[in-house]
Amino acid sequence: MAQKQHSSGAILFITIVVALLLIVVIWPLAKLGKGSAAVGSSDDADARIQPVARFELAKAAPAKADGAPRDGATVYQTVCMACHASGAAGAPKAGDKAAWAPRIATGAAALLASVTNGKGAMPPKGGGADLSEAELKAAVEHLVGLAK
Repeated sequence: MAQKQHSSGAILFITIVVALLLIVVIWPLAKLGKGSAAVGSSDDADARIQPVARFELAKAAPAKADGAPRDGATVYQTVCMACHASGAAGAPKAGDKAAWAPRIATGAAALLASVTNGKGAMPPKGGGADLSEAELKAAVEHLVGLAK
């Protein structure tokens, strides 16, 4: 069997012809379905690249509706319960007599000062910046009442 040897020029010529043939066939297929969009038109690209979801922070409306101070149970439910129900960040759990006993021993004024100024992980006013002095006092009395 005799082997035919191809010259590198013939191989190069065949490669170029095949490449041109592929371009001639594929180019029109690639344009199919694109329509005649003008250069620079958005063609709904903005709609296609929008995020799946949006998240916006908004300030919550204060719970006061009539201007009267909220009672201790309401303040506890809206502000204090976030940490004192579960003991998050070392907060003493509501109703835990052993945890509250040393705090109650310091007196109501010391407890109110801790709440007003913040203590440990608890921010000032327990995170309820809109709370009045009377509402803070009512909340402290409520938590102390739960622990007695």
